Amino acid sequence: MNPIPGSSLEGPRFSCERHSMLAAGKAVSLRGGATERTMAESVEPAMASLDRICDRLLSQRSLILASNRGPVEHYVAPDGRAEARRGSGGIVTALNSLAQGAQFTWVASAMGEGDRQVAAAAQSSPYKSPLPGHKIDLKYVVTPRRVYHKYYNVLCNPLLWFLQHYMWNPPYNPNVDASVHDAWQGGYIPVNRAFADSVIEQARQGDSPPVVMVHDYHLYLVPEMVRKEFPDALIQHFVHIPWPTPRYWQMIPSFITRQICSSLVSADIVGFQTAQDRQSFLDTVEEFVPGARVDREQHCIRREDLTTSVRLYPLSINVSEVQRISNSPRALEHEDKLMEARSGTATIVRIDRAEPNKNVVRGFRAYELLLSRHPELHGKVNFLAFLVPSRTHIRQYQRYMEEINQVVARINEAYGSEDWQPITTYMENNYTQAIAGMKLYDVLLVNSIMEGMNLVAKEGPVVNTRDGVLVLSQTSGAYEQLADGALPVSPTDIEGTMEALFEAINMGPEERRRRAAVLAESVNREDINHWICRQLEDLADLAER
Repeated sequence: MNPIPGSSLEGPRFSCERHSMLAAGKAVSLRGGATERTMAESVEPAMASLDRICDRLLSQRSLILASNRGPVEHYVAPDGRAEARRGSGGIVTALNSLAQGAQFTWVASAMGEGDRQVAAAAQSSPYKSPLPGHKIDLKYVVTPRRVYHKYYNVLCNPLLWFLQHYMWNPPYNPNVDASVHDAWQGGYIPVNRAFADSVIEQARQGDSPPVVMVHDYHLYLVPEMVRKEFPDALIQHFVHIPWPTPRYWQMIPSFITRQICSSLVSADIVGFQTAQDRQSFLDTVEEFVPGARVDREQHCIRREDLTTSVRLYPLSINVSEVQRISNSPRALEHEDKLMEARSGTATIVRIDRAEPNKNVVRGFRAYELLLSRHPELHGKVNFLAFLVPSRTHIRQYQRYMEEINQVVARINEAYGSEDWQPITTYMENNYTQAIAGMKLYDVLLVNSIMEGMNLVAKEGPVVNTRDGVLVLSQTSGAYEQLADGALPVSPTDIEGTMEALFEAINMGPEERRRRAAVLAESVNREDINHWICRQLEDLADLAER
């Protein structure tokens, strides 16, 4: 297995003498035989560690966190009032325990009319989060709708997100025309400027330089903008998605890449999901930032009087929360219904957003090949696919959803019978139902093309009740951590994926148990609180220098 964070992979700028913040908890039985860490043995020690590190880091400094989406979103109720609910998205989910364990200000975009109403009522000042358990203040960044459209729908998603997931077909796209140049100047830069101004305004309320944590590709320019105003601020930027090689970055105008990299190396710490992402970032900075000195042994970048440490923080899950949901009455109800839908002796499961980089169609084609090569499996191996429609306003996503529906219909028509349907799809955003499906898999297929991290690969092993086998893409961000327990596949290799599915279905019970135990232990050891605590501990180490 590749080295994991906290091991020798980590550079020496900070102490590697870390004591474990999350001890392995005692286990209790879940329905079906799975095990769950007790709340007393997992959540309380983790939160105690979080409290301790926050006290250490924030006793003299304020914390300001910035992300495009915030932890609370407001919708306009029928009576015209703005009502609050928990925000959506992976960043919000990942940082929820921090929002419950620390006092800080979270700066986010006003995403809809409800958010704009609340921001106007607060006169753009911070206000207390209305969600139960939250200790945080919220501060919305309100930008003109046209500016935000250019920022999000022209620059962030079609350009940066596709670039960083290697999703282009270079002979045909992208076409960086005047509209893209305009979106950079008239969308991305102004929104980042608005975020930086909001962070700066909040930082001025404190008596000492702030700690600023910035998240993902939407806000690449914020670190440099904040640094110019607060030279002594502690700034971290965490990149949730993959970082491609310099050759791929050269496909867009160099002034964009140069400005992005120059801003990121204005942070004290830049965090990535995998060692490959870190290596690609160091290479890109060396290529595009004049005067930057890259130290690959210590994983840092020196420019003028600032040193930027480039570190690994692979995202994880809230194990106790996922297990609680899996044994909730609603999940058990879904589980019973799914048990009725299962047919045969083995079940393949996948849970994904219906996005091209998730590689859903190739996964179905591998299953189709399995049925073609092994007619003895007809009626015995079924496929449950839980798919969430995503970004349906983007043409490429619309086409991909159509292709998914076509391949499912073709397979069911070719191999189904009156009493057996090979593939059953659940096209809805129903997390509890998906968790129930995870409990039932004999094989969990995660064959994504390229992504920062895949949390389904981590959620499945901690709730599954059947010693299920994980078939995992080698290009998934989860692979570095989970390789020892998974069957590896190349995302484009339909033949190889078919063979891995066949191997998983026929694997003996002892090997299944061994692999399942390896996966569950790894995820339990490095859960979401471990992810948060390591970042705060690194910032605290830096603050004390």
